[in-house]
Amino acid sequence: MQLNLSLLKAFEAAARSGSFNEAATELHLSASAVSHAIRKLENLLGASLFEREGRRVKLSADGIALMRHVGPAFDDLRRGLETVSLRGPKVLRVHAAPSFAAQWLTPRLPRFLASHADIEIRLSAGVDYTRFANDEFDVDIVYGRPTQEGVIVLPLGEETVTPLCAPKFASLVRRPEDLLHHALIDSDNKKVRWPDWFAANGLTAPPPHGMRFDRSFLAISAAVNGLGIALESTRLAEKEIANGSLVPILAGQARDIRYVGHFLVFPRVALRRQPLQLFRDWISAELQLG
Repeated sequence: MQLNLSLLKAFEAAARSGSFNEAATELHLSASAVSHAIRKLENLLGASLFEREGRRVKLSADGIALMRHVGPAFDDLRRGLETVSLRGPKVLRVHAAPSFAAQWLTPRLPRFLASHADIEIRLSAGVDYTRFANDEFDVDIVYGRPTQEGVIVLPLGEETVTPLCAPKFASLVRRPEDLLHHALIDSDNKKVRWPDWFAANGLTAPPPHGMRFDRSFLAISAAVNGLGIALESTRLAEKEIANGSLVPILAGQARDIRYVGHFLVFPRVALRRQPLQLFRDWISAELQLG
């Protein structure tokens, strides 16, 4: 019997994940295309391979028997491809939220590359979540928890959000109430904004009366240049805090807000790639994730 390899790929992915939707995401197909491929395979074999249970599927007895052979065969194919691909340059294609890419990731990449000189990083930044549909990226670092199926999501730890300003303003702010009389820089796309911070400190936020930006790295730059007081993550602004161009003016005097803002996201199938494994382990170590 001659079988189309694509039918077996659809079967193996669905059997391994237990979901036609997750198999579709991995194979960059629609769920209906995966379902159609499996039904075609079942018709060719004259056997029912899955038991449907709502959105999940479970292998039938015949499906289990087939997977005993197909699963190891595809594992061997993957290992063979990886063996050959490791002889050339290792490329890791990273997509990241713009502020995280500019403020946190790029300054640290020399450390990663110093330990993994054989890996080539290709970094792109954007606010849209990559869907991994066209195999353009291996991993995404997103702002805000993603909801797509068929991916692994690793929270990148808590961040502290606090008022930050240039040193020349530091002496003018001694308590939270003092902020009511200063220009406040707002970041439109942040999960934590000035009304949240004032509420956490028992105050009502004033009407917007400062500059507004749609990216944190722009708000941080504006604060460095003395255009007002920014409410930003100390993780994204750690370079500016370390070199003294920004000061956390109410440290110890007000309640900061802590939250998980960024997530490492990648399709399950990508975890077999060694560059991604190394990158995941490195970023976890950099952030001291337990």
